[in-house]
Amino acid sequence: MKKKWLAFKSNEVVRFIFTTFFYTLIFFILLYLYSYSGVGGGGFIYNGF
Repeated sequence: MKKKWLAFKSNEVVRFIFTTFFYTLIFFILLYLYSYSGVGGGGFIYNGF
């Protein structure tokens, strides 16, 4: 079982797909947090300057 897992993990196509999925997930999480914080709204700190 361990040999199969290591062979699966060392496959370049699998690593590419996993890495792409991982970074896409991080991007969407950051995009969600940015939109949730309301930076474009009236509470932005530099609106008074």
